[in-house]
Parts: sequence; structure tokens; C-alpha cells
Amino acid sequence: MIRERAYPVEPWHVRETRLDFDVLAQSESVFALANGHIGLRGNLDEGEPHGLPGTYLNSFYELRPLPYAEAGYGFPESGQTIVNVTNGKHIRLLVDDEPFDVRYGDLISHERVLDLRGGTLDRQLRWRSPAGRLTRVRTTRLVSFTQRAVAAICYEVSVDEPSRIIVQSELVANEELPEQSRDPRVAAVLESPLQVEERLVQRDGGLMIHRTKASGLRVAAAMGHEVDGPENISVSSEGVDDWVRTTITCELKPGQRLRVVKLLAYGWSSRRSLPAVRDQVGAALAGARYSGWEGLCAEQREFLDTFWDTSDVQVEGDQEVQQAVRFGLFHVLQAGARAELRPIGAKGLTGPGYDGHVFWDTEMFVLPVLTYTQPSAVAQMLRWRHSTLDLARERARTLGLSGAAFPWRTIRGQECSAYWPAGTAGFHLAADIADAVLRYVDVTCDVEFEREVGLELLVETARLWRSLGHHDRNGLFHIDGITGPDEYTAVVDDNVYTNLMAQRNLLGAADSATRHPDRAFALGVDQEETAAWRDAATSMHIPYDEELGVHPQSEGFTRHDEWDFASTPQDHYPLLLHYPYFDLYRKQVVKQADLVLAMHVRGDAFTHEQKVRNFAYYERRTVRDSSLSACTQSVLAAEVGDLELAHDYLGEAALMDLHDIARNTRDGIHVASLAGAWIALVAGLGGMRDHGGRLSFAPRLPSRITRLGFSLIWRGMRLRVDVQPHEVTYSLRDGDPQAAIDLTHHGEALRVAIGVPVTRPVPPAQPTGPPLQQPPGRAPARRAAKAD
Repeated sequence: MIRERAYPVEPWHVRETRLDFDVLAQSESVFALANGHIGLRGNLDEGEPHGLPGTYLNSFYELRPLPYAEAGYGFPESGQTIVNVTNGKHIRLLVDDEPFDVRYGDLISHERVLDLRGGTLDRQLRWRSPAGRLTRVRTTRLVSFTQRAVAAICYEVSVDEPSRIIVQSELVANEELPEQSRDPRVAAVLESPLQVEERLVQRDGGLMIHRTKASGLRVAAAMGHEVDGPENISVSSEGVDDWVRTTITCELKPGQRLRVVKLLAYGWSSRRSLPAVRDQVGAALAGARYSGWEGLCAEQREFLDTFWDTSDVQVEGDQEVQQAVRFGLFHVLQAGARAELRPIGAKGLTGPGYDGHVFWDTEMFVLPVLTYTQPSAVAQMLRWRHSTLDLARERARTLGLSGAAFPWRTIRGQECSAYWPAGTAGFHLAADIADAVLRYVDVTCDVEFEREVGLELLVETARLWRSLGHHDRNGLFHIDGITGPDEYTAVVDDNVYTNLMAQRNLLGAADSATRHPDRAFALGVDQEETAAWRDAATSMHIPYDEELGVHPQSEGFTRHDEWDFASTPQDHYPLLLHYPYFDLYRKQVVKQADLVLAMHVRGDAFTHEQKVRNFAYYERRTVRDSSLSACTQSVLAAEVGDLELAHDYLGEAALMDLHDIARNTRDGIHVASLAGAWIALVAGLGGMRDHGGRLSFAPRLPSRITRLGFSLIWRGMRLRVDVQPHEVTYSLRDGDPQAAIDLTHHGEALRVAIGVPVTRPVPPAQPTGPPLQQPPGRAPARRAAKAD
């Protein structure tokens, strides 16, 4: 586990002041750079030692067999696993024939810095070789936001006495990886998955093209070098099938510097020819050469200046959370900025966790953040979902359903989940996708997107619900045999979250079809079908336990036996690794926010009193064995008036990876949890909701946070919200000078226009209901007692 305060608290940097081999893999995830297309783990430049090497391209995968103890109808036969593609990060250094290796000689100092404003990973070190030669190395690495196919490294060497310097810069394919699967069939697929098709060696670089054995995807990687230093520098290159190396040699004296700029270009395709892919990376490399190192850095900074101007969240009073929320926003941006018709995986492009798959996390945690900060990335992600509609329709037919059944986990669009109860049965994904569509259209008023993309997604998901559910003899509509967000309660009837989200899906589809009748007609939608959707939505059954005065998260949940938390050892969490699923499924124990999540995203379906009682009930039963839970619990804790608990959960979501709280950051960062830090601040402490096409706010701050500031993009305007303990100011920065935003502040209707900020008092919180308790040992770490 990464030790607390392993990274000094700074507002705009994540700094590692010493190299800790025990958490090398975790730091590689934290220091990963990506742009949504290319992902480079934060491995050391020389390649060794490493925790887990990784260079990834969005959606570049290999097929692998899915193991089953017993086969069943409709089970997917193969899975998809993200591939570690050609590694261009390697730059090895030799000083008078002695290789630089942090494990040998004397590493006098070593520092790495993730610069959140510059978008670079900087490294500085001083090393004394076994022969006593002192060498200084400074490197800067970036993955370009503006030139999608490009990454670059600036490598600088200086010495204290005359030395012969040799720099070996490499492209390496099929590098050896730690064991990733205990299944020998899967391991065989992942071992050396790339087959060489072409290799080109030039004086200052080279290119390699490979193809995967089973999925048939083609990948090209190219490198070029710009060298600056003393006279008589030698540059040469050589290569074999899986390896190209450029060697740079010179005599370096004190006061001199050798600078090598390594430019990298990546591209892949499932359809284009080898020459086409080769030309693509060649053009990308030419573009990078044209910009040069300084130009690439300037473009990167300009892109991020624009992003932070729109998206930054300021937190005063808890600088650890301030650093963490910016770190989280940076990784959310890296996951989606240039994905462009590709998915945003649960780990982004920072590691092989979850096989690189995309889940419902993206639509319900990542896309809400991007919708209000970087909406163009949301449109691209939803267009990717739309591009997989034929596969989702085919899956629905396999399951005997209408409409589209989107996969629980996938890379390309086929179902890759080998476990039905906690996988395919999670049909709520369909409504989550619909929710993302409706939110995006509502926030951006992108009518063209709704007509071309959104409507069809809404229609096909509505058709799924109409075929998946049924009316009972009393006319109530039920959705049975599904799994909600809580994967410890699987294959249930009438999960409240699913039913409420399906209700929104059905009504949203009917409304969208009404707005675009000609397009709806082309999709086969008629008035009878939209009437059936509205009927199902209005008669949707929402279970309620009259005796306890709470909503069971699914029918019958509140009559299940209680889990014996008092007798559960702390080292037995997460429970799924220590107890059989059948025992979890029949007890009142919640893996992650489920009914509580429903009260956030469908808060318009609950009264305040219901939220208070429900939250208290589920707080005592939720163990947070998922990183998705803390941010939602933070939002509802703030809404029911426990601001200190909201702050505690905010800290857990924000520090998930900087503190390696879930103990699996080595496999990649948790994009949804990091997005959840923004949600906990904006929707939790800021009280932002957008039900019914209208923004509302109910901000309140916990004792330690003295100011919260954030911005939202809303219908082409930028709304600024500045919260202090006793007042809040709403102002508009951009948009039509004649435009205004109508919003609600703690129930009071306001109109905010450009140049006319509105300030209102913040009423104190008045907690009601029983004291909030968590299962023994599962309370979040306290924030209020900490000092920066």
C-alpha cells in the first residue's frame, strides 16, 4: 500500500521524492500519461526495474478463451484483453560502458513529478556509477492532447568529469510481462500476442508493424530522434523482428549537455492495409517533427490551460483533497479527451486491470463529469456505444429479448462477462447509457446528436425494457431476474435503481421520438409503441417496506437475514474473496451504493424524509467493497445533513489511488472513483442536481472546508459557483450577453445573467433522523480531525 503522504501535498503536482521499489507498480499507474488513444504507464525510462510494463492503445485487444466449469446457453465463448503494444519508452544509458540502473551504484537523488498543468511527467536524478562517475539525468515525457497519435520524451544527460555517453533508445514488442492469468489457456494467448509484419530501420529511428494472432488487429509504432550536444555525435540504428534500437554516442565534458528528443507515433486498425497504417504513423511522426519538442510542450500547456479554466475545482481547508481532485480530473481527461469513437475503460489506459474493459462506471460516473466540463468527449463516447448497436441487438435476440442488450463488460462491443449473476444480469447498463444520452442532450441542446445518435440509443434500450419487464394482473410493471448496482444481491426482482432508471429511459425515449417524428418513423416507432413505453413507465412498481418505512433495494431485500458484521474479520474484506456468493446473495449486505445511488440520480422520485430513512438504513449495511461507492455515499450524506461524513467519503473517493486504498492501484487507476471526487464536491457539497432540465443547488460546507469553487458548462454558458460557509455566489462567465440561467438555490428560484452575479445565504444544515452508523470497522477515515 502506498504510505499516506507518500506524495507531498501540492496544489498542481504529484511529486515522488524517492524511489520505493515496494510500490513501484502503484506509482507506475499514478504517473501514467494518456490522451484517450495512447496510454503509457509511468515505467522508468530505462525499463528496469518495473512493476508492470505497459503501453496501450484504446480498443487494441486480443481474443482469449473464457473458462467455464459448466457451459450454458448464451454464455460468451471468448473474451477480449487489452494488449501491451510496442514499448517506445525505453531509453537506456551507459556511462563509460557501465549501464545506468537504479539498483546499482549510488542513487544520490531521484524525483518524479506529474505536472497537472503542463501535462508532463518530469524526472530528475543524480547517480554515481560503481566506478565513481557522477551523472545527472533529466527527462520529460508527454502524451500529446493535440496530436492524438504522438508521444514524446526529452532525455538530457550531464556529467561532472569527461565521460563516454551511450544512449540506446528502443522500440520493443512482445516484452516479457508478469503473470496476468492463472488459466494456462489465457496465459498462452497473452504471451507474445504480436506477430511482426514489417520492420523499417533508418539512421535516426525506425518503425515496426505487428498483427495480433486471434483478433487480427494491426498496430504500427514509429520513432525518430532529434539530437543536440557536443560535436562528433554518432547516431545509428539496427533492428530485428520485435526490436529496433537507435544508439547515440558521444564524449561529454563537464558543462556540456546531451539532449535527445524521442518522438513516438502509434496507430492501429482492424480494416486498413499495412501501407495505410504505415503511412498514418509516418505522417504523425512528421507532424511531431514539425512542431518540435518546444512546440509539443506549448500545445500541451495551452490545451490544459483551457481545460482547467473551465473545469478546475478549488477547495480551501483541505489541501490533500485539493490536490487529489485535480489529480482525478487530470486522469479523467486523459481517459477520454481523444478517445474519439472508442470507449473509456474502468482503468483508462493506465494498466491492464479488468482486462481493459468498459463497464457501466463510464456512463454513470465518468460521463457526468465530462458532460459539464468536456462535453465533446461525451458525444464521442456515446457515438461509440451507438456504433455497437448491431452487436447489442444480436445479443438481445440471443437472450430472447427485443431492442439492444449492451454488454456488461467489453472492449469492442461483444459481451465478455463470464459470470451471469454479477455480469450480464446487470441490465441496468441499458438505462445508464440512456441516462448519459438524456443528460448530454439536456446540458448541450445538441439537437443533431439527439436526432442522429441519441434517439436510436433511447429507442432500442426502451424496447429492451418493454420486453424484459411485464405487467402483473393489477397492471403494475415489473422487471424481474436482474442485478442492480449492488453485486452482492444478484438476480432479483424489481431492483429500485433499475426500475427508476428504466422509467426515465422509457419516458425519455417517448419524448425524444415525439420531438423527431420522421426519424422515429424510420426506426419503426409508432404511437402505439410510445404509448406502451409511457404506460410501462407510469405503472413501474417501486417496492416499499411499510413496516420499516424504507425502500428495499429490491423486492424482499429487507426481509433477508442480516450479515454478521461483528464476527467478520477486517482482513476478510472484500467479502467476495472470502465468502461464497450464495451466502452474500441471501443476506442484507451491500457491496456498493445501490438504493443510495438511486436517491442521487433519481432524487426526484423520493421525498426528503424517505432519503433520510433510506440512507440511515443502508449506511449500516454497505461495506464499500467497490471503489464506486464512497462518492455516492458522500453525495447523500451531504443531502441528509451529515456534512462531516460527506467530507470523509469525499476523501476516500479522491485518495483512492494516491493512497492505494483498494490495494489494486498497481493494475491501473480507478477512473470512476476519481471522477467521483468531482461528483462528491459538486453534487455533494455543492448540492447540484439537474432534474427536469433545470439546475438546482443546495450548497453546504463541512467544518474544515472554508471555500468551494467550481464551474459548469450549461447550454453553451459557463456557470461559476463560489461557496463559502455562509453564502454562495452564482455568476456567468461565457455565453450570449442576453442569455441567462434559471436555477434554484435551496428551493428559491433565481436568474443569473452575465455581469450580474447573484449572492444568497447558505442555510445551516439541520440533520434529522437516526444517527448514521457503518458496519464495524468500515467507517471511512475521518477528515475533520486532520491538519494539512
